Order: sequence, then C-alpha cells, then structure tokens
Amino acid sequence: MELRLSLFGIKRSIDLSRVARYRNTVVVLASALLVIPLTVWLLHPAAVPDLAHGNLAGARALATGWAKGDMIVLVRHVERCDHSKAACLSGDDGITDRSRSVAVEVGAQFEQLGLNKADIYNSPLMRTAQTSSYMFNKVGVGEDWLINCKGTMLRDALAHKVAGRNLILVTHSECMSQLEKDLKLPTSTLGYGASLFISTETPQAPRMLGFIEASDWRSVSTQ
Repeated sequence: MELRLSLFGIKRSIDLSRVARYRNTVVVLASALLVIPLTVWLLHPAAVPDLAHGNLAGARALATGWAKGDMIVLVRHVERCDHSKAACLSGDDGITDRSRSVAVEVGAQFEQLGLNKADIYNSPLMRTAQTSSYMFNKVGVGEDWLINCKGTMLRDALAHKVAGRNLILVTHSECMSQLEKDLKLPTSTLGYGASLFISTETPQAPRMLGFIEASDWRSVSTQ
C-alpha cells in the first residue's frame, strides 16, 4: 500500500507497508517507556508523612494513638552548639542558648497531648540531656542505645515500650534515620527539635505515622 502526497507541486509517496512493519515495535517501546517509570514509582517506598499543614487524618491518628498510649516518638535534640555560631548554653558539647525556647515550646505541645502516661528517655550526650531538661523537665541517666543505634533502633525502642504508655526518646538524627530504615522507609532530613511518631497499635507490626517539625506544631489540627 502506498500513500501519495502533493505539496506545492512536489509529489512524494510513502510505502505504508514499511510503516506497518515497525508499528508493533514502536508500540512496545512506547509502552515500556511508560510502564518502567510507573513501576519504579509504585515500588518506591512512600515518604514519611508530614503531620502538620492540614494533614487532618494524620493528626487525628496521632491524637487517638496518644490517648491510648500506643505511640513511640523520637525527638531530635535542639540546636547543637558546636554546629552553630550562636552562643552556647554551657559548653560547646551542649545546645545553644537561643534553642532553649524551642525546647520549651515543643515540650508545651507534648504537655497538651498529655504526659501523665509517658516514659521519657534521653541519650547520654549533653545536648540531649539539656533538650530533655527544657522540653520535659526531666533528665535521665542517659541511655547508650539512643546514640549507639545502628541497626537496632526499632528493636530497642519496642523493648522499652510499655503497653498503654507512650514512649518519648530524646535522641539524634542518626537514630531517627535508622528507625526509618528499620521500617524500610526512605530516610528524611528532620530539623532540630523535630518529632517522629510511630504507632504500636499492633505491636508486632509498628507503623510510621509521620513527623512534626519543631516550628510546625501550631499548624497541627485535629479539627
């Protein structure tokens, strides 16, 4: 079969049998170009949800789980002094003076959630001890597993979780990333004072609920 074209007096013919010969190949290649990225997207683990900024379902799940005592939350220490030009609170191995208010504000948000049935631990480093002091008015003796957490964060957190009581762990970004890896989730970069919430409603299958940055608590709403 031949297609004849004429434009401005110039005549051309196209052999349609040749086009038809390659049509199936073109269709297969085009389909592959669409299917491959779609498959990669579907198989890629979902990012950790942000519980702020209008995420009503996530915020309600947090409030419900907290009321039941089903939550584990990892809280990153506030601004560390040795990574900042700001004035130190006391010594360069602790937090900055200006970050005290951040810790207090985040602690007030947890106070609203309720701390009457919460167990609080912190790592042995000065910056987590100071954060816990200003955030929760409590400093533990320091738990080594909250800094030496490579490959064991989820296991150790579950081992310290008491049924019906929320578990608050003042720790480090590395341990937060490790917990995400333990749950087979992509790691996220969370800021100073950020909180990462895990639901243990089903203890055998803990699931990531999401995170709240220190500056975003006011945008968390269950209404």
